[in-house]
Amino acid sequence: MSAATTTPAIAVFCGSKNGLNPIFMDHAASIGSGLAAAGFSIIYGGGNKGLMGALANAMLEGGGLITGVIPKVLIEWEHQHEGLTELVITEDMHQRKKIMYERCDAAIILAGGFGTLDELFEMLTWNQLNLHDKKIYFLNSAGFYTHLILHMQHLQNTGFLYGDLSQRISFFDTPEALLSALDQKL
Repeated sequence: MSAATTTPAIAVFCGSKNGLNPIFMDHAASIGSGLAAAGFSIIYGGGNKGLMGALANAMLEGGGLITGVIPKVLIEWEHQHEGLTELVITEDMHQRKKIMYERCDAAIILAGGFGTLDELFEMLTWNQLNLHDKKIYFLNSAGFYTHLILHMQHLQNTGFLYGDLSQRISFFDTPEALLSALDQKL
């Protein structure tokens, strides 16, 4: 990335809980510090708990720029992060997702629950409909997404996807492998 280019923004979708395996928190922090070190900025859900908090705190400790986008309804639930570069408060979840998609150059999916999956599948659907062409990177921490990956491959193998899945999504087992691939693409 040359000094003349603008800072690419990476949307990171992840859980507002820690999960039961400590590797989820470790990987979220590694992604945050790795993106900061590589000169990327982050746009994420704006929370200060769970993987969101680990990601944001590592990014900030690394001196990176990070924007949180949080709907009013989640401010108390997700405990909005107070130390971000920018915090955008939206009216609802739909506006949150739209802003995140519009502002990012690519997306990383970390472990998470229904909200993470909702954000992932909306972004994938928009990609398939050619509303955007942003690459999506999965971090399959400790095999967290193995079943989902297999199911998405099944969707392709049974003729329910438009185009090759590998043109939209890349899967990685370690933060280092993901960050290396991301750095080569943007």
